[in-house]
Formats: sequence, structure tokens, C-alpha cells
Amino acid sequence: MLKERRMVAEQIAAALFEAEAAIDAAISKTAQLTGVMPQLRGRAGASALIGQDAVEHASQAIMALAEARRAIVETHKGLSVAKEQVGLGAVMVDTGGDKPPTSTPLLSTRQLRAVGGTRVA
Repeated sequence: MLKERRMVAEQIAAALFEAEAAIDAAISKTAQLTGVMPQLRGRAGASALIGQDAVEHASQAIMALAEARRAIVETHKGLSVAKEQVGLGAVMVDTGGDKPPTSTPLLSTRQLRAVGGTRVA
């Protein structure tokens, strides 16, 4: 039974990571589009009025994608809770190495040192 739950968790995690990557890629591509439109308009010597609606709509698309990213992050958090609820809290699912640990701070103050070599507590 534990083996089946782990396999299911791994399949869900793979789908989640694909969705996260797709949203990030969409944000990146849409931002590139939004940035290139005014640049190319200027290069073409067209009035600033040309394509303004398109720039505004592309900017709105970025905001919508940012909301989608927020929702997928919340989905990720919810799935982390569900993983514990089904008894897989101690099981690590390969995240590609970019997920920070949830129980330890990203930077411990004990690791910081002043420029002069004096330890900062």
C-alpha cells in the first residue's frame, strides 16, 4: 500500500512540476513579447499610438499568468500537506533540486561573519 501511495505521489509531483514549468515559460515568453513590441514599433518609426492596445493586452496576460503562478504555488503547498496526510511526510519526491527546505531557514545567522572576521551571532 505504501508503495502504491508513493507511486501516485510521484506521478502527481511530475504533473505538478510540468505545470509549474509551463506557467513559468508562458510568463517568460509573454514578457518577451511585451518587451519587443514597443522596441520594434520604434525601429519601424511608427507612432507610439500604434499597437498600444496590444501592449496593454499582453501586459494583462502577464498579470493573469502571475495569478496562475500564485495558484499553482498554493496547489504545491496543498499537495505537500496532502502528502503528509497520506503518510508520506518522510518520503522525498525529486523536485529537480530547486525547492528550498521548509523546516530550516535559507540562511542561518550563525553562518554570517563581519568583514573584519568577527563572528555575528
